[in-house]
Amino acid sequence: MSAPKKVVLAYSGGLDTSIILKWLQTEYNCEVVTFTADLGQGEELDPARKKAELLGIKPENIHIEDVREEFVRDFVFPMFRANAVYEGLYLLGTSIARPLISKRLVEIAAECGADAVAHGATGKGNDQVRFELAAYALNPDIKVIAPWREWDLTSRTRLLDFAEKNQIPIATDKRGEAPFSVDANLLHTSSEGKVLEDPAVAAPDYVYQRTVHPEDAPNTPEFIEITYKKGDPVAINGKAHSPAELLTALNEYGGKHGIGRLDLVEGRFVGMKSRGIYETPGGTIMLEAHRGIESITLDRGAAHLKDELMPKYAELIYNGFWFSPEREMLQALIDRSQEFVAGTVRLKLYKGSVQTVGRWSDFSLYSEQHVTFEDDQGAYDQKDAAGFIKINALRLRLLAMRDRQGQ
Repeated sequence: MSAPKKVVLAYSGGLDTSIILKWLQTEYNCEVVTFTADLGQGEELDPARKKAELLGIKPENIHIEDVREEFVRDFVFPMFRANAVYEGLYLLGTSIARPLISKRLVEIAAECGADAVAHGATGKGNDQVRFELAAYALNPDIKVIAPWREWDLTSRTRLLDFAEKNQIPIATDKRGEAPFSVDANLLHTSSEGKVLEDPAVAAPDYVYQRTVHPEDAPNTPEFIEITYKKGDPVAINGKAHSPAELLTALNEYGGKHGIGRLDLVEGRFVGMKSRGIYETPGGTIMLEAHRGIESITLDRGAAHLKDELMPKYAELIYNGFWFSPEREMLQALIDRSQEFVAGTVRLKLYKGSVQTVGRWSDFSLYSEQHVTFEDDQGAYDQKDAAGFIKINALRLRLLAMRDRQGQ
């Protein structure tokens, strides 16, 4: 690959991406443009601007954008319409943020005439795959630089030495070994590494940042109502919210009640297993609520087909194929199923759990007259069930007759 002339870097303002910024300048002698996304990670982003300026980046080459609404509306909500869960447990909080970051990297590169983008993901993880698959899907000619796969700064000591040599500010707690690594956005927090690397050892309670311990949550349950339209939540307790506002509010409810904690050993796309601690308070509530409203508005056949396709859909997102034709095909099917997924769900929040306790909709398929144990006034003729059972039993009876003859 020829040396890039101008690179757009996914920049957090932290030590690692600051080292990458300086390394790009020294290694390639190229102009660097930074992009910092406000995904709701809960951190002040102005320090990222100041640090980029300190490292010689021109003000016009520093991009800091609030993308929370786009993140929830165009990425989180479509994923939750599918009830996507990876390996039965993980709500894909990190996975779903990467395609949006890559999208903006590629767009900014086009706007400013850059010929490359760069990220700070390591060569051991999934994020390198997610960033790069998305970038190539959106611009097949883009160059992608992954410093962790190229440089010789293979230890914390070498990284700190490089930082000191190049006058990159180092926080005092960075001089030792960090206890664990954290990635956060409006949907979740993810903690990995160091004190979490032995899956046999329980995670220290200080790892959890968004949720109280369920045992310390309020002793009185709280009830909330979420209203849905076309498969997306639009209001809480009758009050309308924008997508990002709604997820923020649900995070507060979930965090207060200790909802959404997960200790997971997962199978990475690159082949190894890793242990992570995830907190997805609002997302856990949304998943329960969406299943609750689908239970009365979605036909059995459509619901069961969605459940069959969901693991594939979740795997595509986890593996970085958000912009693939197969994910988009599945999304079209999923979105078609959500036309009448509208109504309200009542939920009970209590000590780490969320439970649907009521649901109603103008498009409900639930017919009390048909299922009642009382007089249904002729709505359902129970004699019809005999023929239904006999037809479905025919092949089983023929198999049993054959097997009996064989014996």
